[in-house]
Amino acid sequence: MNALRRWWPVLRRILLGAFFIAVAVLLFRYARGVDWGEVADAMLAYKALTIACVVALALLSHLIYAGFDLLARAYARHELGPVRTLAIAAVCYAFNVNLGALVGGVAFRFRLYSRFGLPAGTVTQVYGFAVVTNWSGYVLLLGAVLTPRLVAMPAEWEIGVVASQALGAVLLLVAAAYLAVCAFLPGRRWTVRGYRVSPPRLRTALLQFAVSSANWALMAFIIYLLLHREVDYPTVLGTLLLAAIAGAMAHIPAGLGVLEAVFVLMLSDRVPEHRIIAAMLAYRAAYYLLPLLLTLAIYPLLEAGATRRAQGTSDDA
Repeated sequence: MNALRRWWPVLRRILLGAFFIAVAVLLFRYARGVDWGEVADAMLAYKALTIACVVALALLSHLIYAGFDLLARAYARHELGPVRTLAIAAVCYAFNVNLGALVGGVAFRFRLYSRFGLPAGTVTQVYGFAVVTNWSGYVLLLGAVLTPRLVAMPAEWEIGVVASQALGAVLLLVAAAYLAVCAFLPGRRWTVRGYRVSPPRLRTALLQFAVSSANWALMAFIIYLLLHREVDYPTVLGTLLLAAIAGAMAHIPAGLGVLEAVFVLMLSDRVPEHRIIAAMLAYRAAYYLLPLLLTLAIYPLLEAGATRRAQGTSDDA
């Protein structure tokens, strides 16, 4: 057992490296078989109104996600203003979806919040609360999709109907258990890796589920529009939720290639492959790249504001 613990970090790196190489090879082989001319034609066929709606909904989704930090502000009871909190959260989310949680979710949050005077413990509370909020809606929606068999698992995944329904039921039980803890043990404190955590009140937990579910549902609706409504919405929602967990498990920034592969695998019997890829590339442009470009303009303003605040503090001192 001691030998396993000693060698596990090295073994873990080897396994992760092998996994990344396998994913890269599979994606390369897959990309070679795509008719990119047809993909380009499908992207150019989008109407201006559709593009405008997709962009507006993508920005709305980012705003909803930034609202997670407003809930976290009330939970952690820090005094940073709501507008600045929203700006920081929007920047962090844009970097999160493009570069991964360690960069956007953790590094940028700690840098920006700490520069505006929040202690590390409070920033940890904010980050942890936002993560729980995001996955609370995910668990609820995936459970609601799998339990009544609103989406069918691909045969290649070797998971049966009963197993997928059982997984959905377990997810719904997890969501119910979280609400029960918040209802009956609000304010109860536990120590996890040196940090004290406590469940929010039931009202706050219900808000977590509401805003997170709305965000995931909105993301799926964007893809639903880009697929020209050729696939029923529950299937698109379920596919997005499965693709999200696949991307998280792959540890690839922005789930690059994984998102597209899951959608092709699950929907290619209903929509031509080139149109699915076109929809996913348009989704990436509107949901990933455009918000990132906007936040690249906001980020220097936040840094400048933090610098002015530090100088004002030092002058007062």
